[in-house]
Amino acid sequence: MEYKKLVQEIQDLLIKYKFSITTAESCTGGLIASMITSIAGSSSVFNGAIVTYSNEIKEKELGVKKETLNNFGAVSSEVVSQMLDGVEKKFNAAYSIAVSGIAGPGGATDTKPVGTVVIGIKDYLGNKEIETYYFSGNRNEIQMQSAIKALEKVLKNLKNLNLALDK
Repeated sequence: MEYKKLVQEIQDLLIKYKFSITTAESCTGGLIASMITSIAGSSSVFNGAIVTYSNEIKEKELGVKKETLNNFGAVSSEVVSQMLDGVEKKFNAAYSIAVSGIAGPGGATDTKPVGTVVIGIKDYLGNKEIETYYFSGNRNEIQMQSAIKALEKVLKNLKNLNLALDK
């Protein structure tokens, strides 16, 4: 799905339910926030976002615990979970997206190859959905795939909410 159509659908549903959305991004470097704000009217659903590229900023700005980073690494479901909590609190949003990964070409390890990206969303009820993906391509392609997958996860959640509430 072309990302502008995807973001427009998300925005329409967020407006319908009077919800807001925020992002905490590492490997995507603000791409998701940029996609969201590329649609007119985004100010009604988007208060802000943060790019926490370094572990130090993940700790200082989002409250990610040093022990979690040391024990699991920045590219982990445990860190993304704490990023979700921190960004939700910082921007008081109903929906949060957090992304941490290895876009390449460097940064890979034996257990986390280039293209490993952990994507999490947290909904207005506090439910989290965190998954690890293995994307392929160059740096820009991995970032784009990550951003679109994160937005697709939010849209799926909102559509399920829409179906549940419209019954």
